[in-house]
Parts: sequence; C-alpha cells; structure tokens
Amino acid sequence: MTSVKKQIIEFFLDFEESLDAAVQKQYPWVGEYRVLSKSLDARGANKGKRPRYQYRLDVVAKGEKFDQPKMDFTNLGPLPKKPIIVGAGPAGLFAALRLAQHGIPCIILERGSKASERMKKIARFWRYGILDPEDNVCYGEGGAGLFSDGKLITRIKSPLISDVMHSLVEFGAPQEIAYISDPHLGSNKIRQLISRMTEKLQSLGVEIHYGARVEQLIIENGKAVAGVEYSIETSPGKREQRKIHSDHVILAFGHSATQFYYSLADQNIPMAAKDFAIGVRMEHSRRFIDQAQFGLFADSPLLGAARYRLSYHDHQDERGTYSFCMCPGGHVLSSGTEMDGIVTNGMSNFSRSSPWSNAALVVTVRAGQDYKLEEKTSDVNKHLQGLLFQRQVEQKAFAYSKERASGKEIPAQDLASFMKGNFPNNLPKSSCPSGTVKANLQQLLPNFVIEHLQQGLDSFAKQIPGLISSDALLLAPETRTSSPLKLLRDEANLQSPGIHGLYPCGEGAGHAGGITSAAVDGIKVAMALIASAKNYHQTLA
Repeated sequence: MTSVKKQIIEFFLDFEESLDAAVQKQYPWVGEYRVLSKSLDARGANKGKRPRYQYRLDVVAKGEKFDQPKMDFTNLGPLPKKPIIVGAGPAGLFAALRLAQHGIPCIILERGSKASERMKKIARFWRYGILDPEDNVCYGEGGAGLFSDGKLITRIKSPLISDVMHSLVEFGAPQEIAYISDPHLGSNKIRQLISRMTEKLQSLGVEIHYGARVEQLIIENGKAVAGVEYSIETSPGKREQRKIHSDHVILAFGHSATQFYYSLADQNIPMAAKDFAIGVRMEHSRRFIDQAQFGLFADSPLLGAARYRLSYHDHQDERGTYSFCMCPGGHVLSSGTEMDGIVTNGMSNFSRSSPWSNAALVVTVRAGQDYKLEEKTSDVNKHLQGLLFQRQVEQKAFAYSKERASGKEIPAQDLASFMKGNFPNNLPKSSCPSGTVKANLQQLLPNFVIEHLQQGLDSFAKQIPGLISSDALLLAPETRTSSPLKLLRDEANLQSPGIHGLYPCGEGAGHAGGITSAAVDGIKVAMALIASAKNYHQTLA
C-alpha cells in the first residue's frame, strides 16, 4: 500500500474511539488526512446498539502532501454604477463578497440594523412585546437565519457549497462545518461571524446602508432596471425618500418583506404563487429526545443533543407533514414582523445546552388550492394570496393572545390535549422567552392543517414512543417556513424575464430554503452579474 499516494477511504468508528488512533492502526501507510464527511449513525441506540460515526477521508501516503486549493478571481474593476443588493442576509452578503472578490464593489441596502444593535431590539420584543417593525428577527444584518440556530443543512447539490463553507471558516466558523453532517453554528456564533463578514466587505469597498427600506424599483421603459427608491428614518416617525441609480439590482430581501412583495407586484415584476407550509413548533424536554434517540448513551457528552427528522405522506390527498428546522437544546422564539401578528421560530446556541429541544412541525399548503380568503381580498393579485393567508393565521393568533394575555404570549397546547381536541388544563414549562397562553389550536389553525398534524403525529409516535404526552408542547403558528411565491428568472442569465439587470435571489425570491442554499444562490447570481460585466468590459475594449 505504500505505493498509493492519494485515495479516499470510508469506515465506521465507535463514537468513543479516537479518529487519529484508528487511522494509524487501520491504515499505517497514511501520512496526512482530511475529513471529507462525518455523520452519526445512532440507529438502534435506544435498544442498546452503540452509536458510531461514519467517516469519509481524503488521505495521502507518508511523505506526500495535499495540493493546496487556489481560488482564482479575475479583477474586473468597478462598474460605472455600483450594483445594488437589496438585503444583507446570506444571499445578499455572499453575492456582495463574490462581486468584491472580482473587484466589483457594490451597495447593500438593509432595512434593519447591524447584528449587535438588532439584538437589543429583539430582546426588548421578547421580554416586553415591543416590536420594531423595521428591525426584528427577520429584518437586519444576517437575515432571519441569524436567530434560527445557524443551521447549514441543505438538500441542494452544488460545488459552490464548499465555497460557502470555506468562507464561513475564514470568518471564524469551526473547521468541522466543512465536513460534518447537519452542521450548525449556533445563533451566538453566527452573529459574530456575520459581523466579521460585513467588516471585510466594507474593507473591500462595499457600501452598507442600514435602516434603508427599499420602497420600489426604478424601471426604464418596462425593460431594464435603473436603480431603486428607498427611505431612511431621519427622526422618529419621519422618513426621507432617496434614490440610487444602477444598471444591476440583486433582490435578496428575505421571505418576510411583505410590503416589498406588494410593490413588486404593482410594478408587474414576473412572479408566481408556490407551495409553502404552515403548522406549529413542537417542544419536548431535551432529556426526553436524547433518551429516545440515544437510549443508554444519552448522557455521553461526546454525542451532544439528539436530533430527529420526521416525515409523513398522506397518499389519499398527496400532502406532506414533516419536521423542519430542528433545534436540539434550543429555544422557541416569537419572530413576527407586524404589530398585529404572531409567528413562531426556533433557535439554538452553539452549545445546544438548553433543557428543551424543538422543531417546526408543518403541513404543505398547496398554492391556490388550500386557502379561501374573505370576500374583500378576492381582487388581490392572485400571486399574493398566499401572503394574505399567512397573515390571517398570524393575526388570529395575536388577537387570541391579546384577548387572554398581553399579546406577546404564544398560543400553546400540550400534545395530549391537542390529539384529543380538548382545551388544555395546564401547560408544561417552555423555553419561549415571550411566555405562552393556553389555547385549543383547533380554533386558530385551518382544519386541514389540524387534521394532517394529528395524522402525522400518530405516525411519528410509532417512531418515537412517548412523543405524545401532556409534558410536550405545541406553540403556534409557524408560518414563515418559506416564501409563498417565487420571483421568476431566466435560468440562463438569472435575470427577471424581460427586465435587464434585475436578479431575483435567495429565499425571499423563492430560489432557496435556508442559510447555505441562500448563500449559494447569492454566489450564483453574482457570477451571472459578473458574466454580464465581462461583456461590458469587452465592449469597452
């Protein structure tokens, strides 16, 4: 084997064994190695089978060295008018980074504030129910992902994922995120990382304007983007209108910019309704989930907080019910963006040390089929009907909370009473800093959502015995899993059909579904813009 210079090896290793020792023992010819992937196999752990890790390693023989990867960025130089990016979430930030790496500085317009300032306002909202509609869990530097565990899980397949992970490590993320299965940064670490990223962008000539709410696009002759109109608060209650002109605008505004969706619809930006999902946050004690998944090994610090992934498909009406955004050792958060609406979300810090574990449990909502709105909304642009459906559910939850508490408390029900359709007698303790108010969720969620949640929970309880109990909690509503509409784009140049220079991007535009996929989409769009810029420079030459 000593003649082999480089190869990929795969093997399983008991969770308590040392990787270095195992490699030296099983592959004595190996010199250096790099972990390409690491995933935990805990199947059967609740029946006494020892958990083990599956590794995939890139190795070289002793005396050999790995080739060092090189990132080659052609310096194109600035454009006559700086590209504008709407939104400083993962899509916007990674688009800006790729442009800057090619010598193209841009302008980022972010509705909210820097992460450090934003956190103060969010803490006030959770504690006192005082919402800043311009600066909250969904608006601000880092986007909504800044307060949802920093999960980097993605189902997409793209060579750009490694670019995203490499950049995150450069900005301070642990090396393991590049290879570990289900990587996460934790909400506490991702805030620090995003701050370093924006500082780097500014050092590369990127302008970032905080508190800048984009109101509408400037479109020339209905065929090309020419910039944006935005407003900025100059004094309490007063906003000044401003304009920036540019031939390239990237729309990376996130999935909760309701006002901007309406503005885009008014300007006839091509869009289409798409399926989304709504439901609840399901919360158990971390101890229960750890024991259910790891059995006798649940107390091992080497395993950390346990995860689960649940999915149920109703073949009768072809609808899915599934867990989403699972937060082991985390918290349930209030994350609405309107004064009169309640929305739930979840997060974990890097340590995942909270006594609770939670996940979204949601049901597919089929575009144009599953919701009927009040008569007064019947003339609304059909593509925006999903937004109205979301809002009605959120408003109903707020009205309920306001009537029975202060309006900041999240409607909640224990799992046992939910399955029976009864009003809860008592509520178990919750991680939610906003507090909870007792509710029969059947009065707050659409009937088809209730029915499919109950069907799904019946199925999930067979996988995790004891899942349904009076010690577990459902908090509602979970409505912002993804955007209910998609901004259309040409797959060849990633521009909005018929509108030159306009690039729909990321989760808000319906082209991504999480931190990593949004970041990847930001890079893809930036590369498409760069291709357009190259053509421009060639024309000048």
